[in-house]
Formats: sequence, C-alpha cells, structure tokens
Amino acid sequence: MDNHLSTQRLTIELMTLDDADLLFDLDQDPQVMKYINGGKTTSKADIQDIYIPRLARYLTPAKGWGLWKVFNKCEPSNGKQDFLGWILIRPMGFFSEAPNYNNLEIGWRFKKSSWGKGIATESAQAVMQHLLATEQNIKHFSAIADEQNLASINIMKKLGMDYIEKRLHPDVEGDVEVVLYSLKTKKPTK
Repeated sequence: MDNHLSTQRLTIELMTLDDADLLFDLDQDPQVMKYINGGKTTSKADIQDIYIPRLARYLTPAKGWGLWKVFNKCEPSNGKQDFLGWILIRPMGFFSEAPNYNNLEIGWRFKKSSWGKGIATESAQAVMQHLLATEQNIKHFSAIADEQNLASINIMKKLGMDYIEKRLHPDVEGDVEVVLYSLKTKKPTK
C-alpha cells in the first residue's frame, strides 16, 4: 500500500517509530491536550515509554493502520513543510480482547495553528478515501470524543458520521465518558 497522500494543501504519510519528536512537539500545547487529559503536556519519557510502544503494536503499513502525519505543502517563501498533526487509524477496540477489524477507529490531533481551517477534515477524508480504495473489508469508520469537544464532534459530522451512543473511554482509567460516532461505508460497485 502506498502510504504517501497529497491534497491541494497537504502532504500526508504514515508515521514511523522514529517520529517521536513530532509527537512530543504536538503534545506540548495544553490547549491541544485539553480534551485528551485535561491539558497536561506529554513528557519525552512518556512518548518513548508509552506512546511509541503503543504505536508499534498497531502500526501496520500494509493495511494503513497507524498515525498519519500531516504537513502543509511547501511554502514558496521558506520551502519548508510544517508538521500540523496526525490522523489515527486502527481497528476499534484494538487494545481490547475483541478488536473489530472491519470497523476502523479514526482520530486526530492537530496544532492550534491549524484549527478552524478544515485541515483535520481534509486530511481525515483523504486517509479514509485512500483506505477504502485499497482495503475492501472496511465496513465502518468510527470516532470517539469528549462530549464537550465540539470541534472534534463537528469534524465527525463533516465526515458523514452519525451519533451512536455515549460510552466509557476504552483507553482511560476510571469512568470517563465519550461520545461515539460512526459512518457505514458504501460497498464499492463493480
């Protein structure tokens, strides 16, 4: 599977286990982390000891699973691509005893400088379309968010997802509720 995508404004490619610095940089803004953990920034040790090993468990380039890093296309003035954030793709319930391989979880985390510009929606759509064109077993895309995170919920709606239910967050200790949205994929026509 080709894991390099492009839109009019963005270049998108699958992260590797060597991209810890990008993850660390993104997680240093308390506003970015507000609905993830209450605004606590992530340490380099947590990136190396928790996040990279978790990514290693579900990173499967042949299926497009992992974190897709998103950059703006080169600015002519500086010739540099800026890292904006990532799109998560993995089976729903991946870390549970019964992952759903036909229902892919999609998530996102982006720098504040990209908020309100449609970048998360644009990159999520590009990744979803790419996966649907290459992987025929996807029956749903689903996403979860803190119910107060109206910006993420708005992205879910723009992606065509419908509200399913409130549920406990699968990866957080304690009783943390999230909302679940899902999109049933259309079967490709032959």
